Amino acid sequence: MKLYTRLYQFLIIIFIANTANAEKYIIGFGSCLDQDAPQPIWDSIKKESINSFIFLGDNVYGDIPSGDLKNMQSAYNKQKTMIPDWLNNIEIEAVWDDHDYGINDGGGSYSNKFESEKIFLNFWNIPLADDRYKRDGTYFNKLINVEGLRVHLVALDTRFFRSDLIKLKGNYPLFGINKTEEATILGNDQWVWLEKTLKIKADVVILISSIQVLPTEHGYEKWSLFPNEMKRLIANIKNINARTIIISGDRHKAAIYNDNNLFEVTSSSMNRPIKANVMMRADETDALMVGKVFNKENYGLLVFDSKLKTLQMSIKNIDGNVVSSVDLKL
Repeated sequence: MKLYTRLYQFLIIIFIANTANAEKYIIGFGSCLDQDAPQPIWDSIKKESINSFIFLGDNVYGDIPSGDLKNMQSAYNKQKTMIPDWLNNIEIEAVWDDHDYGINDGGGSYSNKFESEKIFLNFWNIPLADDRYKRDGTYFNKLINVEGLRVHLVALDTRFFRSDLIKLKGNYPLFGINKTEEATILGNDQWVWLEKTLKIKADVVILISSIQVLPTEHGYEKWSLFPNEMKRLIANIKNINARTIIISGDRHKAAIYNDNNLFEVTSSSMNRPIKANVMMRADETDALMVGKVFNKENYGLLVFDSKLKTLQMSIKNIDGNVVSSVDLKL
């Protein structure tokens, strides 16, 4: 990946904002990208002429049941040969999820998380001056100026600090709800950072969470397993004077959700879709779901138009065809 310093990133943004097509800025995003499987979806993403791409986690599958990281570096090495060269010419951002964190469904008690973080930062060529080298966790934020439209990326780390999940007996649901006061997803330091960061002036906030925030009805990982944390997050979103959109991955399926005009777009998987016969997952529904769930290979798009003051959110299939879309006025 191409290494950009903060200053260089800023200059690139200013350059884009002064081009003929400056009023539009396109962000692609997706998750669950297996380095050992073909990745034809990049052909369709390339045709979108995106300005940036956000990897939403499970960007490699390098974990093993023991949590040992012996396979993680080789997984990244292979992924480097799989990701297309044209991505080097655009902005790239990344958060991790459990399979590139180091252990399935892992959280703050994972013993190898510090070593795993070093591998992550090195692979994504995060500049040494970046705050992610100065603190624990991979969370970050970034402002993008699209012809005066201030787009604020706020990326969360939902692994490094998270309390252990309550595992239930049987096949489904997998996890129970943790209502204890000390239970956390973000941890104290990240919460302090987030509440401060959300006060930065912006027109649109793109909140990046590797796990889903709004859905409540499935039995897998999600923010609602920690209701106090979810309540705190939603309260903070409501307190900011900016349109907020959530993007997430993890689920090996895609859908758009709407909770009182707070939208979440889940895009997963880029090349590892859910099997149709997996119990309770293929035909998943949720009261907040807009339309139907999509179970095959997919990616997400956010298209900002600063002239029309619009945002188009969409999920597309492997051929680049829209399977779900919502248009918003900013």
